Amino acid sequence: MIPEQIHEITDLQARMLCDQLRERIVDSVSKTGGHLASSLGVVEATVAVHRVFDLETDRLVFDVGHQCYAHKILTQRGGRMDTLRKLGGLSGFPKPREHRADAFIAGHASNAVSVALGMARARTVNRENYCVLAMLGDGAMTGGLAYEGLSDAGQSGEQLVVILNDNGMSITKNVGGVARHLAQQRLKPQYLQFKKVYRKVTGATAAGRGLYRFTHRAKQAVKNAVLHCSMFEDMGFTYLGPVDGHDVNYLTRLLRYAKELNCPVLLHIKTVKGKGYPPAEQEPDRFHGIGPFRIEDGKPLHEGGETFSSVFGDTLCQLAGEREDVAAVTAAMPGGTGLDRFAREYPDRFFDVGIAEGHAIAMAAGMAKQRAVPVAAIYSTFLQRAFDMLIHDVAIQGLHVVLGVDRAGLSGEDGETHHGVFDAAYLSTVPGMKIYCPASFEELRAMLRYAVEKCRGPAAVRYPKGGEGTFRALCGIEGACVIRPGTDVTLAAYGTMINETLAAAELLAERGVSAQVVKWNSIAPLDVDTVAACAQKTGRLVVAEECVDAGCVGRRVAAEFALRGISGVKLALVNLGDRFVQHGTVAELRQLCGIDGASIARRTLEVMGRG
Repeated sequence: MIPEQIHEITDLQARMLCDQLRERIVDSVSKTGGHLASSLGVVEATVAVHRVFDLETDRLVFDVGHQCYAHKILTQRGGRMDTLRKLGGLSGFPKPREHRADAFIAGHASNAVSVALGMARARTVNRENYCVLAMLGDGAMTGGLAYEGLSDAGQSGEQLVVILNDNGMSITKNVGGVARHLAQQRLKPQYLQFKKVYRKVTGATAAGRGLYRFTHRAKQAVKNAVLHCSMFEDMGFTYLGPVDGHDVNYLTRLLRYAKELNCPVLLHIKTVKGKGYPPAEQEPDRFHGIGPFRIEDGKPLHEGGETFSSVFGDTLCQLAGEREDVAAVTAAMPGGTGLDRFAREYPDRFFDVGIAEGHAIAMAAGMAKQRAVPVAAIYSTFLQRAFDMLIHDVAIQGLHVVLGVDRAGLSGEDGETHHGVFDAAYLSTVPGMKIYCPASFEELRAMLRYAVEKCRGPAAVRYPKGGEGTFRALCGIEGACVIRPGTDVTLAAYGTMINETLAAAELLAERGVSAQVVKWNSIAPLDVDTVAACAQKTGRLVVAEECVDAGCVGRRVAAEFALRGISGVKLALVNLGDRFVQHGTVAELRQLCGIDGASIARRTLEVMGRG
């Protein structure tokens, strides 16, 4: 039972509440799938935050948001946890439109401190009174943006609390017994209370404030003489920690103290990822993002088969066995991108740089400049963060960096922040970039090999999450080809959207319409000639793609037709339009967005005047 007045619960009730939350989270995620281990690791920290702060007014900014499930339950959404990550249900990430207590959208890493500092500065500008917190995991600390935010926040003087959830990485190693002793002393309740009162008393007068500055400098001088300051103190934070992140009552007292300090505070908590659920504690990586599973043993309810990611990883291993210059790069996603096997078999040529996509691409550029062949496997949505490096470090010099663009297209249950629906547009703007779009496992194998062995500049191989559809052939590497004859209308697509166009062609055949299907194997350079020749014969062209409208292939085709003076062809575009797409299964979202086979067929009939 979640208490309505969480601010008033006792310490015993707080511990019981943490147990209840863990049970609820495990039960819910076992049915829906989701980010389990991260959420279990911050249950106590979340309860402590809710005991101290009013998140209807105070602002809590999550970094990434993998750890937000307890927060959702504590904000009157526990009854909807069975809808987690389902179409029309709760998002797996914080979403302001879902609840006022979700201060900011989250899905990408390392930005929480920057956002929180912006809120704190808005508070100052508007002369308002509320508290601001940022909660980030140690994984986010591999991203440079985290340090940019911390550096500015520490020097800002703004009242701001940063909770650093350290579940495996030693951020600040204390040195020697003196350091350990001093750390223990400064976190004692008596010391914290004395410090609070001393600040209040000395802050009441100008003379008192002068005394405080003198004693503070003296204290710092003594402390610096006997132990190393943490980097956070060097940045300007009042540093508290490291402390046990699973002691909910001690965390509550520390946060109450931090709340009263009119300065930047960093609370460093040590936690166990997956805390309270043994399978998740034993295999935190597997339970980071997991599908439905059996609670009793943590085994998945549905065994996964071969995926585009696994085929990518296996093919890259084959290439590495044939060529000693091939290396693999990823940004904290060795398992997700199918590179875990490569990491085992070729550890000297595998580089996981952490959550630092920009660094990954810049490093790959350096490798390519010195005659290695780096293959960087990064989710489409996270590759957006490295766009500058793609242009400045890779493309301008024409370096041979191969991109494995994983999760291209709609990625499913993670929603807006994770759909890969922009890469087809933004990658095509990079001069010299070649973009290959496999629709089958066989095509992925062939295209990746071609990109590694034959290309000389930057090349991207983009592929979706999950497995292949009904199309399982190999019909070329570059350009476009006709995979189904027809005389009444031309349907064109690339990647796994070819399955939807083939399904549309079948539905149209039932209506007496002969639909030709053209498949682009690559979209940069774009083969317009083949599609134009086909469309001029049928007089109608429908381009279907899993991409936003602006910059999509269909728009590029329309522009080329206009420039070439091609007339007499009715052209229709079927894409995601100008919007962000919610979470749900890929099949549900394609239907919702009108890009599934049935929707393409209906749009085609409209083009033919038979809608």
